[in-house]
Order: sequence, then C-alpha cells, then structure tokens
Amino acid sequence: MTATIPELPLLSLSPDELDLITALRTDLLSSRFKLDLLDAYFNGEQIVRDLGISIPPQLKGLHTVIGWPRIGVEALEQRLDLEAFRWADGSDASDLEEIAEANDLFDEASLAHLDALTYGREYVTVGSGDCGTADCPPLITFESPLDMTMFWDARSRMATAALRECIEDGVRLVTLYLPDETIHAAEVEGGWEVFDRDQHRLGVVPVLRMANRQRTADRVGKSEITPEVMSITDAGCRRLMGIEVQSEFFGAPQRYILGASESAFQDAEGNAKSAWDTYIGRVLALERDEDGQVPTVGAFTAHDPSGQTKIIDLYARIMATQLGLPPHMLGYTSDNPASADAIRSSEAMLVKKAERRIRRFGATHRDAMRLALWVRDGEPPDKTRRIEAVWRNPATPTIAAQTDAAVKLAQAGIVPAESDVLLEMAGFTEDQRRRVAAERRRAQGAKILDRLAQLGEQDDAQQSPEPEDGDGDGDF
Repeated sequence: MTATIPELPLLSLSPDELDLITALRTDLLSSRFKLDLLDAYFNGEQIVRDLGISIPPQLKGLHTVIGWPRIGVEALEQRLDLEAFRWADGSDASDLEEIAEANDLFDEASLAHLDALTYGREYVTVGSGDCGTADCPPLITFESPLDMTMFWDARSRMATAALRECIEDGVRLVTLYLPDETIHAAEVEGGWEVFDRDQHRLGVVPVLRMANRQRTADRVGKSEITPEVMSITDAGCRRLMGIEVQSEFFGAPQRYILGASESAFQDAEGNAKSAWDTYIGRVLALERDEDGQVPTVGAFTAHDPSGQTKIIDLYARIMATQLGLPPHMLGYTSDNPASADAIRSSEAMLVKKAERRIRRFGATHRDAMRLALWVRDGEPPDKTRRIEAVWRNPATPTIAAQTDAAVKLAQAGIVPAESDVLLEMAGFTEDQRRRVAAERRRAQGAKILDRLAQLGEQDDAQQSPEPEDGDGDGDF
C-alpha cells in the first residue's frame, strides 16, 4: 500500500484560487491597451493620426505635442489636497495621525488622485505592517490600475476578490486578495508557487477602489481624458504639424525672375548655380536682354500663420469647455484681460468638479483608515464614531473675504471665537490651526501664572505686620 501525501495548502493554490487568478488576470489584461492609451495622451506620447494629405513623406517623422490633457488633469488634481484625518466627535485623533504619517499618506494621496483622474480609477490596499514588531502600524498602499484589478459586488458595494500583478527581478508575482486571507505567489515553470498566506480573517477584501466619474451602470470609473479631449488634442497637434510643414516650404518668401538669360544662373566657369546659391545671392546683377529690357524680379507673398493660430485658439476654447477650465489656462488670451471676478467666475465649473471629487475620494480615504484600524486592533471600529477627511478649500477665495465671513459668525455668536471652525473657515491649514491652538494654550497658561503671582503678592501684603510709631497709638 502506498500512503497518500496530503497537499500542503501553503505551497500550492486550490483549483478555485487558480480559476480566480486566471479570471482576474484576464480582466487586468483586457483593459491594459486602453489604460496605456490614456497614459500616452497624458504624457504627450500618443501617435497622431495623419490624414495623409498635407504632410509630405519627408516629414512623416515630425512629431508635435500639445499638453492639454495633462494640463486639464493636473489643474483638477492640484485642488485636491488632503490635509488630515480626525474623529467627527472631536476626540483625540493621534491614532489616525500615527497611521497617516507612517504611510506618508498625504503625499501618496496626491499620486493616487492623479492616477484616478487619468485612468478613471485607483486602488487602495490595507494590510499588516512589515516592520516585524507587535505595535507596527498597518500598511496602506495605493496601486495603479495597470497592475491591479478587482471583482465588485454592486449590491453590497464591496470587493469580492482582487489581484495585483508585478514583475520583480524577472519573476512574475501575484497577490490575491480574498475576504479571509491574502495570498502571495510567484510564477514557476508555468505554474504558481505560494510563498506566503496572510490569514487576516477580516471577512472583507482589504482593497478599495477610488473611482472617478462613476455611474450606476459603470462603477469602474471613467478618465478625465475623454474621447472628446483626445479628438481635439489630435486636431490641435495636426494643426501645429501643418504650421511646421508650411514654415519649411513658405517660411522664406519665394522669388521669381522673368526674362533673365541662362547666364544669370551660372558661375564664372559656366557651371549652373545651385538653387540655394541663387537664392541667397539674391541675383545682385542681371544683364539686359537683346532688346535692352531688364528682367522682371519679384517675390510671392510669404506665408502668414495667423489663420492657423486662430484655429488653434478655437480648439483651446473647445478644450476649455470639455475640461471645465478657464481658457487662459490653455494659453488662450484675448485683447481685453479678464478681471479678477471674471477669472473666479470662469473657475466655478472647475471648483465644483473638485468638490465632487473630494466627496467621492474622501469616502475612499475614510474607509481605508477604518480598515487600517481594523487590521491594527483585530476588530472593526465602533460604527458610531465617524472619521472625517480634512481637505483644503478647492476654491480660490480672497483671504479678506474668508476672514470677514469668520469674523461675522463670531460677532453674531453663531460660532465661539475660540473655535477651530473659524480658523478653518479663514483658510488656515491643519498645521497652522494646531500652532494657533498651542499658542492659545501657552497664552492662557501665562495668564494663569500671572494671576497666581498677583494673588501671591496680595497674600504677602496682607500677612506682613504694620510698622509701629513707638507711643502705642499707632500714629507716626
């Protein structure tokens, strides 16, 4: 009889896990081409489709770039500044600050926002820290959709499984995220070898999706670089390429000579001059013909690119509408400069888009922080305690207007003068508000010490004996 050796679950994948990895990898690879195309437009590396009419074969390698997609995406991302996390009930948030600082969360969040706006989505993973100590803070990482995908349950609005794939030192690695464990495996001879299983037992997949421009029928998200933006970018690049081609042919005014003899285009030895020598020499002297007539010399009108630049300005205005940007951000200027109020009015659409992204992305950041507390403590946080993500104001109001509104609220007694809410309304950052609070505590402490010193002096004065005059009547 031969003994049956049980298969070690630590070193191999189950059939269900293999099927899940195959399905997730298929989903990941199916969207790779579209994501690479969006990345090319963001980086200005897209291949502009040539109509094959106005560009000669000699200039097929000419490449022109208009960075409008990058400007549109970065202009929106620059208004999404995550500053802090805090408990909504006002309690001490040092535990949230510790997790955020350990993961460099505020700097990493800007990268996540940029990817979410460019690709339409970004992923957030939460896991145990790898510092090797018991009090190690949980690990929060942001993953690109080029390397990660997930299966989503629309009813519960939660992930059912997720996969991350990468190549390190020539070895393909995958990480499979499941509700009760996270599996790390490497590709070996066409199969997969498991080298780690994290039995977290959370009951939920520790992966979140930061989606941009969601719809009820499309929870994956859409990029800010829409097909309309791509089309206008291609049209602008072709127009710039046309200007380059025309400058090659018509940058120098073309000349004509009528009635000149053949000798005018020959050197002293009777050899024909090249076209360039004839042009730069400007034919300084021409002989009269046998009838005594002087040859007629003239020049064609040089090319004027102003017509092309007006078309590019038209594209800039159309692009500004698509991206929700003021036209001056895309280089379009008019003869009459816009006033400050007009500029703020033109930024209204951009500000509103930023506020919507703050609401959507803020929910993802709060859920990630709650998952991190769950991983650290081993149990889910109390649902009655709500976490708030603090963002900088995406608008650009004047400091005077913000301060005036805060002062009026304090004077009306709606908000206490010492409230942190007033400082936030006045435009103070989280660090500035902390410094103001610390200075207030020091000032209050100094006042208390001064008051105590005054009371001590009064007590000493009352306890000191009165001087006598010597005759016992108390008079001097």
